[in-house]
Amino acid sequence: MTLSGSAKLAGVIGWPISQSLSPRLHGFWLAEHGIDGAYLPLAIRPEDFSTSLDGLFRAGFTGFNVTVPHKEAAFALAARHDKAARLIGAVNLLLMKDGVLEGRNTDAYGLAATLTQELGPDFLKGKTAAIWGAGGTTRAAITALAGLGVAEIRLFNRTPEKATALARAFSGKIAPKLTAAGYDAWSGKDVSLIVHTTSAGMKETPSLDLPLGDLAEGAAVFDAVYNPLETGLLRRARTEGLKPVDGLWMLLHQAVPSFEAFFGATPKVTPALRAHLLKALTNG
Repeated sequence: MTLSGSAKLAGVIGWPISQSLSPRLHGFWLAEHGIDGAYLPLAIRPEDFSTSLDGLFRAGFTGFNVTVPHKEAAFALAARHDKAARLIGAVNLLLMKDGVLEGRNTDAYGLAATLTQELGPDFLKGKTAAIWGAGGTTRAAITALAGLGVAEIRLFNRTPEKATALARAFSGKIAPKLTAAGYDAWSGKDVSLIVHTTSAGMKETPSLDLPLGDLAEGAAVFDAVYNPLETGLLRRARTEGLKPVDGLWMLLHQAVPSFEAFFGATPKVTPALRAHLLKALTNG
């Protein structure tokens, strides 16, 4: 559709940004809702981030999504944060509210919405979940799982010291019991869900090869990687009779609060939207 002079403008900031699916995602919703607006990819170097933000807000943008490598810088710049951003220590949504820069994080929301959709709202209540990894996505996963009512979260990472430091960072801030260990201590006993948050399995890289055979009956495996859509880990999960959940769902769900904040409409995650994004992944 043709933009008017009063079009609402938003975008995603990263360096690089050409790989981002967010413009295609938000563009689908803009067309679906018939909104006079645009969502633009903005390639901004780290050293130009703060000055560019100021100029873009002055130019009339309603807000921005923030991706690698700017999430921590966005957190530092924001004067106000939502609860998820404070827990995770990173921001992926920036808005100007009454002259105050507000930072939010929708990653935990995206994962929680995905797991609720694919597993049901009560699947994790009182159960044990394991997270493989100890990076930024792990923080979002801890926050999401705590909100879904898990009783225990076990962190496993190649470098156990990183997992231990992360567990300490969340100590006293969430209800579930939180433990940390290296991959050599991995055991799936009593684990109802694995959440994989590392980059292993992305494109041509091999997936983590930790055993899946001793998980709890009816267990599920979520992989945050969505390119390829079915990673080696998810293929193994399917072979073992476990429920596989791919990372594309999280990408779709985490965008919902941002679109609502930018354009004033609440979009839906639908099969048509997923097919639209799958086409982009397939075509490279």
